[in-house]
Amino acid sequence: MAIQATIIADPVPISSSSRISIRGGEQCFGSFVLKTRPRHLRLSNGGRVRARASLNADLKAVGIPHQWYNLVADLSEASTDKFIDIPEEVLDIYSLWRPTPLIRAKRLEKLLNTPARIYYKYEGASPAGSHKPNTAVPQAFYNAQQGIKNVVTETGAGQWGCSLAFACSLFGLDCEVWQVRASYDQKPYRRLMMETWGAKVHPSPSSITESGRKILQMDPSSPGSLGIAISEAVEVAAANADTKYCLGSVLNHDVLVEGPILQDSVSHSSERSSMGKSTPVIKAVEPAACPSLTKGVYAYDYGDTAGMTPLMKMHTLGHDFIPDPIHSGGLRYHGMAPLISHVYELGFMEAMAIPQIECFQGAIQFARSEGLIPAPEPTHAIAATIREALHCKETGEAKVILMAMCGHGHFDLKSYEKFLQGEMVDLSFDEERIKSIIGQSSSGDKNLSQHKWFYAGWKSQK
Repeated sequence: MAIQATIIADPVPISSSSRISIRGGEQCFGSFVLKTRPRHLRLSNGGRVRARASLNADLKAVGIPHQWYNLVADLSEASTDKFIDIPEEVLDIYSLWRPTPLIRAKRLEKLLNTPARIYYKYEGASPAGSHKPNTAVPQAFYNAQQGIKNVVTETGAGQWGCSLAFACSLFGLDCEVWQVRASYDQKPYRRLMMETWGAKVHPSPSSITESGRKILQMDPSSPGSLGIAISEAVEVAAANADTKYCLGSVLNHDVLVEGPILQDSVSHSSERSSMGKSTPVIKAVEPAACPSLTKGVYAYDYGDTAGMTPLMKMHTLGHDFIPDPIHSGGLRYHGMAPLISHVYELGFMEAMAIPQIECFQGAIQFARSEGLIPAPEPTHAIAATIREALHCKETGEAKVILMAMCGHGHFDLKSYEKFLQGEMVDLSFDEERIKSIIGQSSSGDKNLSQHKWFYAGWKSQK
């Protein structure tokens, strides 16, 4: 459902026209000003972040942004507000783990013998162990503000489900989660985390919902998918007036509230002048077995398997597509976020797909040099970073590479066991099967043009 990203820049001074600086309590990037307040780096238990030793000794406290950066405003789609104020209640909870550290991977650089300078933004210090509380907390906050008592959602590997369960526990909301069956079986401790925070968790597909029963009728041993789990959660929300559905990625509000990850990085880089010039190459990295951005069709499609959601214009493998049970459960989704798809179509970013064995090879190199065990999802960014760093070794270029390390893999060790025992395989992607599914889903251009009213109408209403 999410992509992993790397940002690559040439190591030259930042141009004066796009200067990044810190003044008082504000963070400035060119003509944009982000209001911040100083915070010390710390873990959720109050301890100092162990990574401080790898930061420069003169690193100052980095502020938590007081505003979310609205990418939609720059793409002229809906809102004209470039920055949206973050509620104080949300900021107070963010301060449990934000700002998060930007760490130079010097030991990985040494292992690869590369002239490239590698940095990673580590989001694993949050209570849920990933970047997902960045969106779970504001969603729970706004639901509580509206008097909602129950929320439902889906989750793949469990990071999103854990994050929403955590956020709901803080705001007194009941939380019900449908977890993709493959991950429900592979990652039992994430289920236990959700239950510890008070959530009720079901494997998906389940016999509780009509959409789940239909899937089980067709395939009693279905591994499930995020599309199926979304259908089940949406079905329950639609049938109960006191229940709302929350989604942890794909939609525009999720892209908005994950902004502090990059905003923090800008703060760090301005203090160390090490992120290069202001025109970086942004690369999205996805699984070769579920390559929605690199192999999917840019078309209107449903966000779920049963077709209960509104149509969204995105890169899609077809909402009927059920990905093979790769170990990156959070990336087993048929579609890509509409905003990411739009940015990709405009040529503002690149995309690549990497098979899971290469990803876990990179994860082992990262763990044995940097000490952190990554979740399976960010191993894609790590593998792409290693590719780029080795290319720099061949060319002699001293590029700066920034990658998103979105969470730790402490509850994904079964996947590492499979890899270390030589039992992991690269699952295939059948292009003919996808062409067939997309053909059945969209019935060609005629059907796609039929649905253009939805997207245009949504824009004008906004």
